[in-house]
This record gives sequence, C-alpha cells and structure tokens, in this order.
Amino acid sequence: MTETVVALVVNELVQLIVHESNLLTGVHQEVVDIKDELESIQGFLKDVDKGDLQDGVKMWVKQVREAAYHIEDVIDEYVLHVAQLSKIQDIKISIREIKERSERYGFSFSKQGSSNYAANVAWHDPRAGALFIEEDEVVGIESSRDELVSWLVGEASKRSVMSVVGMGGIGKTTLAKKVYENESVKGHFDCRVWITVSQSCNVQKILMSMIDQIYQAKETTLEQVDMIDEITLITQLRKYLQQKRYVVFFDDVWKTKFWEIVKHALPYNGRGSRIIITTRSDLIGAFCKESFSDQVHKLQPLSQDKAWELFCKKAFWSEFQGCCPKELVKMSMDIVRKCEGLPLAIVSIGGLLSTKEKVPLEWKKLHDNLNSELEFNPHLTKITKILSLSYDDLPCYLESCYLYFGIFPEDYSITGVRLLWLWVAEGFIKGKKGKTLEDVVEESFIVKFFRKFKLLKVLDFEDALIDFLPQEVEHIALKGRLEKLPNWIPELQNLSTLLLFFTSLEEDPLSCVQVLPNLNTLSLNHAYDGEQLHFENGGFRILKKLTLRGLKRLKMVEIDKGSLPILEQLDIGPCSQMKEVPSGFLHLKSLKILDFYEMQVEFVLCMLPDGGQDFWKVKKVTTIHVMYRIKRERYQIYKLNESDLLERLQESVLEE
Repeated sequence: MTETVVALVVNELVQLIVHESNLLTGVHQEVVDIKDELESIQGFLKDVDKGDLQDGVKMWVKQVREAAYHIEDVIDEYVLHVAQLSKIQDIKISIREIKERSERYGFSFSKQGSSNYAANVAWHDPRAGALFIEEDEVVGIESSRDELVSWLVGEASKRSVMSVVGMGGIGKTTLAKKVYENESVKGHFDCRVWITVSQSCNVQKILMSMIDQIYQAKETTLEQVDMIDEITLITQLRKYLQQKRYVVFFDDVWKTKFWEIVKHALPYNGRGSRIIITTRSDLIGAFCKESFSDQVHKLQPLSQDKAWELFCKKAFWSEFQGCCPKELVKMSMDIVRKCEGLPLAIVSIGGLLSTKEKVPLEWKKLHDNLNSELEFNPHLTKITKILSLSYDDLPCYLESCYLYFGIFPEDYSITGVRLLWLWVAEGFIKGKKGKTLEDVVEESFIVKFFRKFKLLKVLDFEDALIDFLPQEVEHIALKGRLEKLPNWIPELQNLSTLLLFFTSLEEDPLSCVQVLPNLNTLSLNHAYDGEQLHFENGGFRILKKLTLRGLKRLKMVEIDKGSLPILEQLDIGPCSQMKEVPSGFLHLKSLKILDFYEMQVEFVLCMLPDGGQDFWKVKKVTTIHVMYRIKRERYQIYKLNESDLLERLQESVLEE
C-alpha cells in the first residue's frame, strides 16, 4: 500500500515539474531532488509491502507513508500559491533523513530502486499445508479429481497440458497433489515430477529440481548440475524424457514467461505424456493452451452442501460425531455462507472453532467479530496472506483502483460510470498522447479491469453505453426494457450466467443464447412478451438451472428431444396464459427440481397424482413444489401429493 501512495506522489511531482514552468527560483531543483529520492525508495517498498516486517522496518515504512501524504498536501498548497519555499526544503531534508535511517536496519537501495531486504527475509509459504491434507479431510473435489485422473491416464498419445484455474484458497494445490499421488497415475507413467513454482520462481533452479527428481535413482545429482546454464539443462531434460511417458505438475504459476521457457524441456514424444499447471490467472490458463488437446479446468467454489460438510468435518471432528449441535446451526450456517464456498476460509475458521467450547456465546464472539479475527487471530491470518498474493501481483496503478473500493460501505451498489470518473479525479487513470481521456477510461475499464480484477464480483453498468464486453465475462444481469438482446452476447464464450429482468423482449431470446458453450444458468424474469418459447434440439448443452418467471403472455413451452440434456432445476410462473403442462418435460431426463409459482388452478389440477391428465409428464421428477403467496407476502410451499394443496386449490375456485 505504501508503494502505491509513493507512486502517486511521484507522479504528482512529475506533473508539477512539467506543468508549473513558473516555479520559484530554487524550488524547481528542490522538487526534482524530492522526486529522485522517492523513486529510489519506491522499488524497495514493492518488496516490503508483501512481507512480514520487523518492528524497525514497520516504523520506517510508516514514516515514508506519512511523508508521502505530507508531500501531497504541500503540492496542493503550492498549486494554490499558499506554500512557502521553506516547506518544500523541509520535505527534502525529511526524505533524506528517512533514507539515511534505513541504513540502520541493514537494507539499501540500488539505482533502480530495488532493495536487498526481500532477499534477506525468510519467507514461509502459507500454502504448504495444502500438500499434506489427509484423504479423509478432502471434501468437494472428488469429481474434479476423477476427471483429471481420467484425462491423465487416457489413451491420447500426444503430449497435452491441463491448466487448473481458480482463485486463491479454492483448492488447486490440494486437488493437484491428490491427483499426483493417485495410484493409477503412479502406475501409468514412467516418471513423475512435482514443482512448486510461486511468484518469485527461478527457472534455472526449477530445471535443476526437475533433473534432481528425474535422476533421483541415478548417480547424477543436483550438485553436479548446479553451475550449468538453462540451455544445457533443457537439453539434458529433453534427452532423458524423449523415451519416457512422463507427467509433470507445475503448481502455482504466476507468469507466462515461465511457461515460455520451461515448455521446451518437455518434448512431444508421442507417448501420452501430460503436464498439469495450477494458476490463479485465466490469462495463463489460456496462454498454456497451445493445441486442441490442451485443456483448461476451471475450479469452482464449493456448493453450500459441500461447504457445510467440510465445515462440520473441521469444527466437530472430535465430538458430536462430526455433526453440528442444533443450538449452533444458525450461526454456523451464517459463518459458512460468509466463506462463499472457499475451502481455505472454511477449513481455517472451522479449525479455529474446533478449539472453542461448543456453546452459542463462543460462536457468537467469532461470528460478530470475523473481520478483526481474520486480521489478528494467528489461526486465520494465513487466509489473508494467501489471498493477498493476488493483490500483490497487481501492477501499481491497479492497486490504487482496487484499494479505492474500501471507501464504499459493504454491499454498496457501485455504478460503473461514476466509479470511473472518481478514479480519474483521484489521478488513478491518466491521459495518453493522441487519445481523449474518455477513450483512456474506456480502455482502462472495459479491458484491463476485467482481466486484472478477478476478486471483483459485481459491477453496475447503470446508465452506461456498452458496445462490447470482453471474453472474460462470466456473469451478466440485464435490467430494463430492451428491443432485443445485445448482439455481443452470443460472442461471450465464457458466459455461464445470464439473468434478464423486466426486459420485455418481443423476440424469442433462446435462439440467441442456446449455443453458448458454458451457459449453466438462465433466468427470464418478466423478460419476454411472446406467446411461445422453443428449446431446440442440441441447444443449452450444459444448462443446469432455468427460470421462467412473470411471463404473462406465455402460452406454450416447446422442448425438443435432445435439448437441455442436463437441466436439474426449472422454475416457472406466474404464467397466467399457460393452461397445460408442456409435454417436452418428458425429455428432461436430469430434471430433479420443478417449482411452480402462482400458476392457474386448472394447470395445477392437471398435474395431481390422483386423476391429473398431465401427471404422466412430470411423474419422474424427484421434487415438485407448488407455491402461492399468503396475503401477498411470503410463499406457502406445497408438495404435489399434499392434501393441503388440494384444499388451497378448492378455496381458489370458490373465491373465483
């Protein structure tokens, strides 16, 4: 954070030097000197902002930060012609004293602004525990594990790459390690290599580590190749691996440059060799996909059920037979929801609670003070450390933008256009030669924002004109009247969620979105004014949840055989013009949950098990709910075979 502040101040000093040509005699050189001193400190701050600091260094960094804020104030005063030369001279002296003080703590600066501090501080990877998780502690990665194992031992002879992509703490390393240790994988390959890469990777050391693992049963050792250059190491690896079916795991890759070099050590030998890469970056996942046989596996957060299972396993492992006591269920479920399916958070918080007395008072203490516990409790600080690695990887100008979100209250709805101009006002977005500030804003926001801000979940585009969105977009919610769906929606190949609210489309939107390869959730809520929806054969191949709410003119839903093959949940209603159950429901072989809201009485009567003429269309669905509002407030939920439902329908008939 301090490095970001200093960078902004340096930029303001540059602008002052360039634009204030009438600087008082002597002031110009003083400002240049201050800028030079801060630039020499700036690179060092990039290192220390990422690490655990000794008390003396912490104090020094605090002084730098306060000096930077003071400089910013004086610059503002000077521009307003109220600052005196003596103030600027005082700042220059102060900065030099701060720099001289750094020598007492044993670190120094090079001309490029880098330091020797980071190299002297011992760093312990907080993710190391993920390599040693016992099998019975693993929850929610079983299907991904089986998918990766199947891919590894498959019959394809071409050397292939699988990139496992997901945010920090989601379980990439745990998944990869369990796959690496799988007995089928061990038996299938002639040699296996596991490499932890990390942000500060040294390619030469990694190549040597690969050789060390490959040659562990031979006479050649790591010490014998210690002084060999990269080209020789790559040549030696290629020579050995050329005749082997090998598998190499590169865990925690941060830079595309790493793969550009190391891939040359892994020959295409036609023996079914495999490489697995774990990374937080979608960009790296796409970069490593160099052929049709290469794949990207996007790791998702745990479902609520799996998150709860993992939490109980950690919090109550030694008592209550792994089950949560009734009096703790509500608070526990709220804690789990706050973890948002992130295994790292669930395991850490569950582990902490396992040491507490299992009484509501203890649970409430953590529930009500979770933010402070994350910062100060030694059991939980690793969550922040691991997640902050993504922040540390951001370039300086994006760190400023990200930190700016801290001024908004929790759950505040942020309007995109307003946010952009606030960034401009703060100086986070600068003009470029030959481009208007508006053009720069659009470039910075639409492209860089989506590529870099992987931690941002929701951005409000209210009142913004949007001609395109980048391929990285996965979730879209559109609210408000539209003549037709935007023509850029079919281009979003990564789109997984599309929610339409009150769009009142006149054209059937299904033909526009049915071919999206990754769409798994579609909601039309007061979104379509037509009388018919047609789900065509071959459409919506991976859609799992479909919502059709408030389609008042809809009379018919036609579902072809071969459409919606894995649909699991369907919500319908109210649709006052729909009089009969669509016969196409028979084709929905994977449908498990069917919820009807405020449907007409005759429609529901046709579905009843006893004598309903349309019951045969829905009888294979596992769970069917019929819902009606009580006094225009909450919904009363009925099951199809309940006598209460029949009574409710009869009352409705009498009321009519």
